[in-house]
Amino acid sequence: MVVLIVALVVVLVMLAAVARTVRIVPQARAGIVERLGRYSRTLNPGLAILLPFVDRLKPLIDLREQVVSFPPQPVITEDNLVVQIDTVLYFTVTDPRSATYEIANPLQGIEQITVTTLRNVVGGMTLETALTSRDHVNATLRGVLDEATGKWGIRINRVEIKSIDPPGSIQEAMEKQMRADRDKRAAILNAEGVKQSQILTAEGQKQAAILQAEGQRQSQILQAEGQAKAIATVFEAIHAGGVDQKLLAYQYLQMLPQIAQGDANTIWMLPSELTDALGQIKQIVRPSDGKQ
Repeated sequence: MVVLIVALVVVLVMLAAVARTVRIVPQARAGIVERLGRYSRTLNPGLAILLPFVDRLKPLIDLREQVVSFPPQPVITEDNLVVQIDTVLYFTVTDPRSATYEIANPLQGIEQITVTTLRNVVGGMTLETALTSRDHVNATLRGVLDEATGKWGIRINRVEIKSIDPPGSIQEAMEKQMRADRDKRAAILNAEGVKQSQILTAEGQKQAAILQAEGQRQSQILQAEGQAKAIATVFEAIHAGGVDQKLLAYQYLQMLPQIAQGDANTIWMLPSELTDALGQIKQIVRPSDGKQ
């Protein structure tokens, strides 16, 4: 019975020794091996053999890019406003040994440097400048963090500011200002539209008046030309027909009743030709009376 127990103990010890001797490191991981409490070597991905009870493998270190989000930090701007800034950090472990022995808590160290740098950078800006200068703040943060964490075996890939939250009263004031600016722009656009509409209406009325006047002018010209042609035609017909003074006088007499029509026709203007024509008619009428 004793021999069986001893055999079981030996087997368990051997299994424990084998388990502590053979280690498998996954891809994108690294292991720090300490021998008798001192750094021995860094294990790369794959199979590794350790000396049991002499070598100790510390927790594996992730070599992939990691993302950490820090809680919002209060920062006082140059115009004495307290804003809450939320940041996100992307980093990669480049040296597992330095990340293990140069700093006890890398994330805490990065967070404190981030908060300090944010207060220094944003503290020299007004709220409006801070809201519109995120790229500058990100670049400054990345430069300071990359320089500080280089000796820790950590490379800062990117720093992003998720949000900058001013106090509630300032947000309300900013919203009112933005609403007033939008109303102002809308009023200006409306006034510009009314102005353009009135200008176009006036231009249309002007063009219509010009076209109407041009039409009347052309109509009058055509009427005058028609009357001139009619008069010329009548004149030519009279001369071609050999009309004498007697016929003209007779036409004058026929037109006199029409001229006398109307209440305003109280004064007649008789041309000299009419007097001569009447004299000729009188001479014609007298001989016929003598014969009778």
